[in-house]
Amino acid sequence: MNFSSFIKFTVTERFLRYVTIDTQSDPSSVSFPSTEKQKDLGRLLVDELLAIGVTDAHLDEYGYVYATIPSNTNKKVPVICFCSHMDTAPDCSGKDVKPIVHQNYQGQDLILPDDNTQVIRMAEYADLKNQIGNDVITASGTTLLGADNKAGVAEIMDACYQLMNHPEIKHGDIRILFTPDEEVGHGVDHVDIAKLGAFAAYTMDGESAGNMENETFSADGARLTINGVSSHPGFAKGKMESAIKIAGQIIASLPDELSPEHTEGMQGFVHPVGMEGHVETAAIDFIIRDFDEAKLADHVEVIRQTASAVLKKFPGSTFDIAVSQQYRNMKGVLDQHPQIVDYAMEAINRTGLTAKLCSIRGGTDGSRLSFMGLPCPNIFAGEHAFHSRHEWVSVQDMQKAVETILNLCMIWEERS
Repeated sequence: MNFSSFIKFTVTERFLRYVTIDTQSDPSSVSFPSTEKQKDLGRLLVDELLAIGVTDAHLDEYGYVYATIPSNTNKKVPVICFCSHMDTAPDCSGKDVKPIVHQNYQGQDLILPDDNTQVIRMAEYADLKNQIGNDVITASGTTLLGADNKAGVAEIMDACYQLMNHPEIKHGDIRILFTPDEEVGHGVDHVDIAKLGAFAAYTMDGESAGNMENETFSADGARLTINGVSSHPGFAKGKMESAIKIAGQIIASLPDELSPEHTEGMQGFVHPVGMEGHVETAAIDFIIRDFDEAKLADHVEVIRQTASAVLKKFPGSTFDIAVSQQYRNMKGVLDQHPQIVDYAMEAINRTGLTAKLCSIRGGTDGSRLSFMGLPCPNIFAGEHAFHSRHEWVSVQDMQKAVETILNLCMIWEERS
């Protein structure tokens, strides 16, 4: 179906509106959601859904938006869900975002006006080669844009609008879920799976147009605690063993080939992300990632052996390591339901794009949802340069994402 012949896309105007709302999450917060301002966008989305006739749209106490597009077919169709997260990353300011639409992009450097040292160059972002003639949206240079994941939010919202206004697009019940706190690892902590009642879900949170992702890292966290020997610094010779200095030596001794900056593709990594402490005690926090779950234990052993080797020089000091599970590769779950991915690949191809099956060097809400009983691959949203002031998305890629959602709804109905 050629959607562009009979629908008027609303995704761009929605996206430009949503990114101006500050929804940055906070990893240090102990509340849920981690910032109350995330609910500002949630309330707006509920109002917009109610305005187009989605009568059950609501924001719950945890900041989740739930809604249902009711079936318009006599067939019994499995319920599917579309999901995106409302928060933006803590890595870069999301306050007072000023989106700029660069119309008819022709490959030029995009100099961002509020900080002209911020320049988006095709040489650095290869997918810009696919945007010639398109309309590229950026921020103004002092903030991130928020395409991760407000592009996905806007695409789902536009799809809802089209489904409610075009009964000729046949579909079963479609559940909508917008989540807070994905960027700080808590996006689905309080999701009500029973309320969703869906057979399958799709996150709209991927990068290049046409990409379909059915595989994520498996992920653990680890905390290495070093117990040193404290002494008055004026009388420390031969006595003090500074836990802080030991920690620094351990970090410096980790193998380069296991660091994020030296890995790509299907390679995993060990990454120290924080350190705290004093002379007597210090702790290093790591994130550990690999597509092969069994290799996570091998990476922990690298940390353990590195610490042991360093501490041979410090006979009075000890260490221990505590490992916590974070999320697991969703591929094992999705492989049990191949039609979930196959239908999405077909939906992408129907837009005129060539679907490409990819792996994510990271995780999504779908990683955890899959292990909560809701198989959930990831579909492109068109977002690029995540978590940075160079973040960008194109109008045309977002429109293709909307078409993909509509095609996917139709395919589930056709095959039922």
